[in-house]
Amino acid sequence: MKRFAELLDRLLLTPSRNGKLTLLVDYFTTVPDPERGLALAAITRDLSIASVKPAMLRALVEERIDPILFGYSYDYVGDLAETIALIWPTEASALDRRNDVPTLSEVVQTLDATSRAKAPAVMADWLDRLDASGRYALIKLATGGLRIGVSSRLAKQALADFGKVDVVEIEELWHGLTLPYLELFAWLEGHAPKPESLAAAPFRPVMLATAIEDGDLDKLDPADYAAEWKWDGIRVQATSERGVRRLYTRTGDDISGTFPDILEALDFEGAMDGELLVGHSPDLTAGKQGPVEIGTFGDLQQRLNRKAVTAKTMEAYPAFIRAYDLMQDGSEDLRAAPFRERRARLEAFVLGLDPTRFDISRLVEFTDWQQIVDFRTEPPHPIIEGLMLKRWDSPYVPGRPRGPWFKWKREPFTIDAVLMYAQRGHGKRSSFYSDYTFGVWKGDTPETGELVPVGKAYFGFTDDELKLIDKFVRDNTIDRYGPVRSVKATPEVGLVLEIAFEGLNRSARHKSGVAMRFPRISRLRWDKPAREADRLETLERMLD
Repeated sequence: MKRFAELLDRLLLTPSRNGKLTLLVDYFTTVPDPERGLALAAITRDLSIASVKPAMLRALVEERIDPILFGYSYDYVGDLAETIALIWPTEASALDRRNDVPTLSEVVQTLDATSRAKAPAVMADWLDRLDASGRYALIKLATGGLRIGVSSRLAKQALADFGKVDVVEIEELWHGLTLPYLELFAWLEGHAPKPESLAAAPFRPVMLATAIEDGDLDKLDPADYAAEWKWDGIRVQATSERGVRRLYTRTGDDISGTFPDILEALDFEGAMDGELLVGHSPDLTAGKQGPVEIGTFGDLQQRLNRKAVTAKTMEAYPAFIRAYDLMQDGSEDLRAAPFRERRARLEAFVLGLDPTRFDISRLVEFTDWQQIVDFRTEPPHPIIEGLMLKRWDSPYVPGRPRGPWFKWKREPFTIDAVLMYAQRGHGKRSSFYSDYTFGVWKGDTPETGELVPVGKAYFGFTDDELKLIDKFVRDNTIDRYGPVRSVKATPEVGLVLEIAFEGLNRSARHKSGVAMRFPRISRLRWDKPAREADRLETLERMLD
């Protein structure tokens, strides 16, 4: 546990991607099996411990600490694991056992075999024996709440660097591996052959596009490229092989359990790349194919990140895939074929599928780049966020090669809003108010109207700007609601934030009736009086 705790501390305090990779490679090099494999599983969130829940930990610490004192401490620190790790009282008798620290494998094996009824006693014993850093690591491990700035993809890249192999090889093997990855590490260290992936319906690393930059179009021939709309859903890979059906995100996360309606329709052998959307099917007897009433990203979010989905939810938000590419057709791997050929195969492939669950992303006809500029500015559907350009002769190459595929998103929308509420962040931001709720004016005038919340944002500003906003929040707090501070926001006094966002949805859950897509703070408007912030009518016109 000591090395694992040290790794978490360093990853948390290391901002750079290369720095995190170096720390992970060093850990894999110096820590033996099975510890390193279990740490890897914890970081990639493939380790699940059912016997420990946050509510149980809170009850455990409140048996030893005054609940009011704990509440104030939690409010200040902003992170449950860090608060418990710092405030946990260690009895003198427990200090004699400080050298008797459990190993990572001991913790995992014990918790896997422990019931929820017995877990509090087991956790209390370990919390007594560990120091603050170890307690923090133990709680994060047990609850699966690691927030250390390391994605599953970054961890796989560290494995590739460790073994000096291509990360694509790691990704293609990943879903056929089992904890604690002994075969994987043996291969990466040169002690054993490459593991053979016997898993049916494996994840195949996706091909990504690069953003169009100034001057790119001047260097390209329009005749070399196909264009299609970039839809505002989530990129997925639908795979069906030997009776096994899987739905993956672009990063390889298995979301099959959340979309049983899609899984049921994977009546094919192959692997398809596309966009997951929600929409209602038309009357197929009218000769139309595929869903035509496409829901917003907010509608799609009603289906995402759920452990179970009800029949009522599936009926209200039916999911479908808008197909982009065909990676595998039966037993034939098409990734080396040019896009023109894959596209023709995809069109024939989709015709044989359930039209209420699959359709194809239509190509956009054009002859010159000015037409593409015009299409990007005025797309024909509000759920379109831009255009994709794909070379006709491009193979399907994992990663983000520059040149074969480009994405050109619409310019973001911007409004001026007023800061209303602030909450502490997590990790290195736990001492700052860095999560912000903002609103716009509703009513005839700011003096006679009110501010209504329209969104939340926690990025888009520099560290120096964060300190300035934090000071404004502390100097202008008018009320507290647990960890949230209400900030003074009147026509005369208020911090105006320029908010950039990708789109708007109608929302019955918000008082304003609208919800923003990907809001972020683009700049601080210290120069602008709060009374001059935008009005709700402005956003409603955008919706219309």
